[in-house]
Amino acid sequence: MSRAKNDQNSENIKQVLKLVGERIRFLREAKGERNYEKFAFKHDLNRTQLWRYENGEDLNFSSLLKVLSALDISLAEFFSEGFDQSAK
Repeated sequence: MSRAKNDQNSENIKQVLKLVGERIRFLREAKGERNYEKFAFKHDLNRTQLWRYENGEDLNFSSLLKVLSALDISLAEFFSEGFDQSAK
């Protein structure tokens, strides 16, 4: 793989992670949970990790599933808004 292609893939991944984080934050706040730390404590999530996820850092798939469970939302619902094919 060329360096340019690799750089483009890395940038696309960063963009998708940012979208994931923004979506997590939006859904948490939409549920009336303004404080991420209180939300994390209430749902037995690591508050530092939740902060990182909401700020676009990489996360394990199992971690995403745990956060979505706390938000009471399915994968399909989570990815139904704000994600499109251009982030490939």
